[in-house]
Amino acid sequence: MAMLRLFSALIGKFRRAAEAELPIREELYSIERLEQYAAALAAEHKIAERPQRVSLLLPRLEENGRKLIAAYKALAESIREEHVISPAAEWLVDNFHIVEEQVREIREDLPKSYYHELPKLAEGPFKNYPRIYAFCFALIAHTDSHLDTETLRRFINAYQKVSPLSIGELWAVPINLRIALVENLRRLATRIVSSRGERDEADRLADKLLELAQRQPNELLPLFTSRVGKRRSVGRAFVVQLTQRLREQDPAVMTVFEWLDKQLERRASPACGCCRLWTGKTFSRLSV
Repeated sequence: MAMLRLFSALIGKFRRAAEAELPIREELYSIERLEQYAAALAAEHKIAERPQRVSLLLPRLEENGRKLIAAYKALAESIREEHVISPAAEWLVDNFHIVEEQVREIREDLPKSYYHELPKLAEGPFKNYPRIYAFCFALIAHTDSHLDTETLRRFINAYQKVSPLSIGELWAVPINLRIALVENLRRLATRIVSSRGERDEADRLADKLLELAQRQPNELLPLFTSRVGKRRSVGRAFVVQLTQRLREQDPAVMTVFEWLDKQLERRASPACGCCRLWTGKTFSRLSV
């Protein structure tokens, strides 16, 4: 449990710095509300009488492991190239050995034979997944990945008052909590790398726009729309970085932000506020 608490605490630090798939995070519950939720969850969970003998969780773990390695390599490369990176990215690079150790231990501690013995759910978003994994996923979602022994004990007890867990499931609680935490960390890492890519793209475009503003200001908007106009979505990290780079520069770039703000507003994008801060002459520092 000590290693689990350390791992969840580290993920908590990482999550707060991040904004693909959304992180595993729902409304934060008090301990009393968690107990009520556990009872409702137990009543909702239906065990499959004849579950498919297919492993959904273990392949997902392997996929998460590969994506975490890819994220680590991308962020480490950014550090080597002396790019400015977020504290969250630094955390992942500095603590990646802990992540690798957790993934390795999960592989060793959850053999396929043991996995197949765990009761599986018959319906819902976790259909054919172990019930105990859905249990752990729910706990992490409503505690923001902050786990302690007392909260876990009371959540288990409240659940079992409605639907008892098997001995095998109780033994599997720690490892399934770690699997869910790895899933959450992978989602966060993917978003961090994606934001890093958006910032790099914004920097390249800003360089081109500033160069063009001096020579051919009439070509600014055509260039910008050709680069951005056909994108299905524009990330907040991209808009924030572009705004930071171009603020208080050549007034000709105002046409770019006026166009972008209209497009984002039409798409109901939360990033449109960044442009309004620019066009309203009240830019403030934002971060993603």
